[in-house]
Amino acid sequence: MTTTTGRTRLWAKLLLAVLVATLVASACGNDSDDTTADAPATTAPATTAPATDSESAPTPDAADEAEPVDAAPDPGEDASSDADSDAAEPEEAAEPEEEEAAESDPAASEDEPAPADTDAAADSPESGVQRIVSLSPTGTEMLFAIGAGERVVAVDQFSYFPEEAPVTDLDGWSPNIEAIASYEPDLVVLQAGGDVIAGLEALGIEVFAHSGPAAIDDVYTQLEELGAVTGQTDEAASLAAEMQARIADLVAVAPDASGLTYYHELDNTLYSVTSNTFVGQVYGLFGLANVADPADSDGSAFGYPQLSDEYLVDADPDVIFLADTLCCGQSAETVAERPGWDQLTAVQTGRIVELNDDIASRWGPRLVDFIAAISDVLVSME
Repeated sequence: MTTTTGRTRLWAKLLLAVLVATLVASACGNDSDDTTADAPATTAPATTAPATDSESAPTPDAADEAEPVDAAPDPGEDASSDADSDAAEPEEAAEPEEEEAAESDPAASEDEPAPADTDAAADSPESGVQRIVSLSPTGTEMLFAIGAGERVVAVDQFSYFPEEAPVTDLDGWSPNIEAIASYEPDLVVLQAGGDVIAGLEALGIEVFAHSGPAAIDDVYTQLEELGAVTGQTDEAASLAAEMQARIADLVAVAPDASGLTYYHELDNTLYSVTSNTFVGQVYGLFGLANVADPADSDGSAFGYPQLSDEYLVDADPDVIFLADTLCCGQSAETVAERPGWDQLTAVQTGRIVELNDDIASRWGPRLVDFIAAISDVLVSME
């Protein structure tokens, strides 16, 4: 009996030990499950969320700017439910919709060119000409008048108008190819021709060569051609139209000068021009008669005859235009002191017009000023 009782007690102890072990194991198992469920809620960095598009994956900078995911669920919420929600909606952790894609993708910035500066594109010329050398005083004036002056890097020694023209010692009469090329131009504007054009073109330099105009319409044509080669087409056309309108007005307000004679002086050695020259055609707009025409009736002087004191005293012009005030220091006073010139009608009536040499010899935008001087003196004679 005693043995039976002892065994019973032994079995009871064993059963109690098993029960305790089971309860302990069960408790440990529950603790492990709870830890696993809480893990996503305590560690949910935005950078671990999978991207749906490899090209739009957030960069570290973008991840720093993204809104952080809560480290733990609000009290009372199921942790496993939060973990499932985070896995199902990775975009929320990757990048807010408000952020710009360009800010979160440096690779795209490197691969794709930056957008063009629209303001710079609007201001840039239509042509590729960026560096211009001008060996023509008239060409220089035209370039600045049509808005291409900022691209002129050098001009010849006689291109001193306008004041901002970059005057150098380049020789427009005898151009030196090496000297011109040293300014690295992609366009050279010059008069005449010769080997210099071929030499510049052989270096890959574009050349715009022009000669003196045969008629006033040639002035407008040259302006438009120069506008086309420099990308200033609209500006050149506008300037040509403005010049035409002003010249028409100046001619219209002047009285009919038919029957009046004039003498145009190029220098104090009495070289002049005939009606066959461009300058002569300008005077012809007003109906003036040129006293130099008979001196070159056969054209042997090519429209530029040299006259004499006796010739001019006999011709007795009604108006004298001096285009040698700068080069030769001539004026109404010096003319009156010439032998026999005090007898001339123009001297006695004071109709001696002192012109700016450059304005009277060039056919650029200041041609209007030349015509205005003629118009003014004719108006004063009414």
